[in-house]
Order: sequence, then structure tokens, then C-alpha cells
Amino acid sequence: MAAGSSPVMEPVDRVLVIMRIFDAPRELVFRAWTDPEHLVRWFGPRGFTTTIVANDYRPGGAYCLRMRSPDGEEYWNQGVYREIAEPERLVMTWGPGRPGNASDNGPYLESKATRPDTLLTVTFDELAGKTRLTLHQAVFESAAARDSHNRGWNSALDCLAEYLTAA
Repeated sequence: MAAGSSPVMEPVDRVLVIMRIFDAPRELVFRAWTDPEHLVRWFGPRGFTTTIVANDYRPGGAYCLRMRSPDGEEYWNQGVYREIAEPERLVMTWGPGRPGNASDNGPYLESKATRPDTLLTVTFDELAGKTRLTLHQAVFESAAARDSHNRGWNSALDCLAEYLTAA
């Protein structure tokens, strides 16, 4: 193999992959991730509430959301949609953020340098009326950061499963 032609390998200890099967059609699961009316009803760890501050739902469009914990602590996330392949795949950056002035990230977002952005890829596969969701997020600055997101995402996906059952 020629020099420089090998693929870039992600450090395994800083990559998060979660796979879940939901008893709901792929189109509904995809909408639950992309339609603000659905998203605010389940998104975030158990007990959190989510507010969508900005959502320019298109490739290159920015989003910003605020999650508030039961004790009132706020967690802001922002990013840019990189790819939207309805109803199969979402790719977006995921990083810290809060409302601010216009910036390179979008009209409502201001970056906080508390942690670097990661790339979040969510795929939705049809399985005879059910949906296999695969969440891939990388590259975290540490295994501890990956583990923290693993707990948060798994709790949020539990909430999504409950929401889809009721929908």
C-alpha cells in the first residue's frame, strides 16, 4: 500500500456506537429525530426538558438546543447538519453552544470552548415494520467524555422508545 493511502482509524476508546431496535416504522423514528414537535417530547436524558432555540433543517443549516436537568442545570448543544437523507441517515456536528450573536456557526449560536465538537451520525434501517437505529459519535476528547455521552444517549433513547410506544 502506498504511503498516505491507509484509511484514518478512529481511536476506539473515544468512539461511541449505540444500536437500538424500536417497534415503530422507520419514517416515524426519523421524524421523531427531525420534527421539533416530536423532538421536544423525548430528547434528553430522563427527566430533562429540551427547548429548540434554532433549527435550520437543511444540509449546512445550524441548530441549537437547550436541555435542562430536573435540578435546573442547563446543557446547551449546537451544530450544523452535514447530511440529511430522509428517512435513512442524519449527519451533524455536535458541540457546546449557547444563544449568542451571529457567528460562523449560524445566526443564533455562540461557541463555548468547553469541549470539542464531535460528528454525530444516526442511521435508520427498516426491519419489517421496526427500525434499527445506529448512533455513531466521534471523536471524543477522552474515554470519560464518551462514557458520559453513552449514559446520556442511552437514557434519551429509553425516552424515545417510550414516546414511540405512546405515539
